[in-house]
Amino acid sequence: MSDKEVNLVQGAPAPVDTAAYTTSDIPPRPPGWKYKGLKLPGCKEIWYASPKAQLLMVSFVCFLCPGLYNALGGLGGGGQLNATVQANASTATYAVFAIVGFFSGSFANKLGIKITLSLGGIGYSLYSASFLCYNHTKNEGFVTFAGAFLGLCAGLLWTAQGAIMMAYPREQSKGRYISSFWVIFNLGGVIGALIVLVQNLNNHSGTVTDGTYAAFIVLMFVGAVLALFLVNADDVIREDGSKVIIMKEPTWQSEFYGLWECIHLSPWVVLLFPMFFASNIFYTYQQNGVNAAHFNLRARSLNSLLYWLAQILGALVYGGLLDLPNIRRSIRAKGALVSLFVLTFAIWGGGYAFEKNQPPRQVTTDPAYESMKIDYTDPGYLGPAFLYIFYGFYDACWQTSIYWWMGALSNSGRKTANMAGFYKGIQSAGAAVFWALDGHHVSYRVLYGVTFGICAVSILVAAPVIWLRIKDTTDVEEDLKFSDEILEDVAPTAVLEEKRAAFETGV
Repeated sequence: MSDKEVNLVQGAPAPVDTAAYTTSDIPPRPPGWKYKGLKLPGCKEIWYASPKAQLLMVSFVCFLCPGLYNALGGLGGGGQLNATVQANASTATYAVFAIVGFFSGSFANKLGIKITLSLGGIGYSLYSASFLCYNHTKNEGFVTFAGAFLGLCAGLLWTAQGAIMMAYPREQSKGRYISSFWVIFNLGGVIGALIVLVQNLNNHSGTVTDGTYAAFIVLMFVGAVLALFLVNADDVIREDGSKVIIMKEPTWQSEFYGLWECIHLSPWVVLLFPMFFASNIFYTYQQNGVNAAHFNLRARSLNSLLYWLAQILGALVYGGLLDLPNIRRSIRAKGALVSLFVLTFAIWGGGYAFEKNQPPRQVTTDPAYESMKIDYTDPGYLGPAFLYIFYGFYDACWQTSIYWWMGALSNSGRKTANMAGFYKGIQSAGAAVFWALDGHHVSYRVLYGVTFGICAVSILVAAPVIWLRIKDTTDVEEDLKFSDEILEDVAPTAVLEEKRAAFETGV
């Protein structure tokens, strides 16, 4: 089963509110342990093969794998004194990711969702192992190779995660599902940063200890194993009794053709591409140009912890606001766009006030400068720390908004899968470009200016889509047209009729 089978296939959009059902309206769940309900005090009933349980498991896989990876990256330089090694590895990661991201659904469809996510975990674990190896051998080639392999694995993992997260929830719950995922995922960054902080309180070398990398290797491997306990998409049953409808054995041709059809039938999606491109580029400047350049290891560890905590806050705030029931969905979408534009100028404007007073890269990268970097006990620490916190908050608002907008544009599992593939592929292309710039020692001030400019302009480019294409409810006929165009050559008429009936009834 694949990430794109949750995707690939048509998840029933379930436009019907579960509250509208009576107990007799909802068909009984099949027998078996996967459907045995558990009801905790103050909570709704949950079962193993329910969307909530499965999304919770996917969240913890990402908590242990990319979440801990973020903690490592948040230190700047992957925890190394020489940030160029990590910059080159990240360039390899995102260059491969950019290519794999466009077609990862096709590969994952052949491998199955469990293997897809497990491979992702192995890639992250190997990446951490390469830094442990570098501590002793200074083998930059192995770190770069591990980065490239991670790009392959992460492309599969994130396409699976994105499509599942957008296809499983009902329309009125997508914001909460996205924010819940973002909270759990970023707890990985928080816990990882806490591990680094505790283990390196008295470390003044500028490079994290072997024990830190070893802990990350083990935890990431646990995440890879956890992915094997997911159920297949066709076993998942929603609260209203509806199931995800699976298109059996799609061909490679239909998969690649689907990417073209996504643009052909929805050409407006290209206006979102600049925001996709911008969605990871700010990490380069924030992590290496701010955190690694101007803070010592102890302060970097604390900054990373605060950064990922701020991500959790941002996800909770935006996820909750995007699902406010008393405000029309189209209004919420526009409000998110306007607020994100205001935040861009407010936070990055504060970033300029900090950046203009900092020494150039050639000074901050000199090993002798390490003893002069800001420590969290210094009087001047508080202001830059708050700036870094707001950078983390901004990132969560950006990512949550994009996921919610994509989910609001379609209930088609197939269509959201293709958009998720475009999103991660273009996002990774942007990250690869900016990590390459960092690896070539472009000045931090230039990185700041280009990052700020792209973020601001990309919001304006996306505005027509958010303003004109997001309605108060998703157009079922448009989703059906897209699906029928894609699947008519690979799915028998009976499957298409079943799919259409599911869309029209919500079950």
